[in-house]
Amino acid sequence: MGRFGDTDDTGSLYNPSRETLRELADEDGVETVYGSLAFESAFRSRSSDRTWNAVDHDFGLAEYLTLQEVREQGADRDMITLDFQIGDEQPYQCRYHVPQDYARIALALDTLFERYEEDSDEPDFETYHLPDQDGTGILVWPEQGTTAVLGSDYTGEGKKSFLRNFMYDVKQAGGLGLHAGTKRVTIEDDGLEDVHQLYFGLSGTGKSTLTSHGFGLEPPESAEMLQDDVVGLLPDGTVIGTEGNGLYSKTNGLTDSQEELYRAVTSAGAVLENVDVDRYGHVDFHNTDLTANGRAVVPRDMLESASEHIDMPELDQIYFIARNSLLPPIAKLTDAQAASTFMLGESVETGAADPEKDGDAVRVPGFNPFIIGPPGEEGNRLHDLIADTDVDSYLINTGDAAGNDIGVDDTVTILDQTTRGTLDWELDDVYGMALPTHVDGIDLDAYYPPGQLDDFAQQWESFTDDRQDYLDRFDTLNDDIRDALL
Repeated sequence: MGRFGDTDDTGSLYNPSRETLRELADEDGVETVYGSLAFESAFRSRSSDRTWNAVDHDFGLAEYLTLQEVREQGADRDMITLDFQIGDEQPYQCRYHVPQDYARIALALDTLFERYEEDSDEPDFETYHLPDQDGTGILVWPEQGTTAVLGSDYTGEGKKSFLRNFMYDVKQAGGLGLHAGTKRVTIEDDGLEDVHQLYFGLSGTGKSTLTSHGFGLEPPESAEMLQDDVVGLLPDGTVIGTEGNGLYSKTNGLTDSQEELYRAVTSAGAVLENVDVDRYGHVDFHNTDLTANGRAVVPRDMLESASEHIDMPELDQIYFIARNSLLPPIAKLTDAQAASTFMLGESVETGAADPEKDGDAVRVPGFNPFIIGPPGEEGNRLHDLIADTDVDSYLINTGDAAGNDIGVDDTVTILDQTTRGTLDWELDDVYGMALPTHVDGIDLDAYYPPGQLDDFAQQWESFTDDRQDYLDRFDTLNDDIRDALL
């Protein structure tokens, strides 16, 4: 996999400085009152229905000719080439190519990923991004780690091109690539103890908020965000991070009550995408006229809770974030129930994938719209990776329970007590899951749908039948996982 053209002939830029990227991008952006740059893109979300890969789809001569044409086009244009890295201790090298006319995308990705400092002509993953190509298509060759992003100027396509191939590579090594965030919480328990946590959740359901939340802890206790979006769980229990510089956060409805994220999003180093900004540079995070998928690429160093490291030496707790009024705010899961919850991927649709379906109930296996290969194998693999370990798994509902809104403060109160291991659990006959008998500061009765909804039994029966039908789609999923929540 070689580089585009020759710098002497084409004027292409290889690993230019961040200052150069900002100067190039400045022509297309608006400077906000915070000193950050804000941009609008023609595409406001991923083109998931126009994404194909060589493992799950029949790639032939036409696709390879397209890739060759893309490389040739790049050789004749003024391009930007950037070398990023995924991981910390043993990083993957990622090479990204984009026309200089789209320097804003390069600037955003440079805010997310650390630069790869070594000199190499053979990157692990390589992406060719031509936003102005006629026709839209994202073509992925996982075995080669190569992606062609054509006809879309959405930053998320460039970001996911590397993360998608990373997840596939981790799976080939016996691990599992996960659409999840990670954090380390240090608590006092006969001395200081680190609790390593992993959060699953679809975009816009609170994953970024919870992984970056400081939990209100006071020294010597602390909470550090390691990763926000994609990680790799290896067979030895270690967890590899991906984005070393920043995170790609949704901004719609953002308020200063979300202190960590708000401070970072309103910093000069943030890059805003499809966020409402008036001609004077004032930002309105509540105006969704542009899209329900407003984004900010946020520098990690603006998050007080962000760790210096992105990898995790072990895994202690898993949290699955859902939004469903029939579910309690927290439940403790068996390993089989955790794998079943993972496969169900229950939440609500957000503008990240399809703005027109924002708010609709949705199921995404593995909470991961970027799976390559049979999805059922992912559930089996997760079960195997956490079985016979000390990992505790939980389901948390960040929406409402029986119409009673579960706010961030209540969720954090619950998480603080599960992190400390101070809750007592009792198997609930209705849900078949263990629920806490008491949570300090929380009225659990108000958040117990079977006791609040007159027609709960009928709704739950219908919901369970839908679950059964959904899980039956996965031929390779083990039966004990398929039946764990039914």
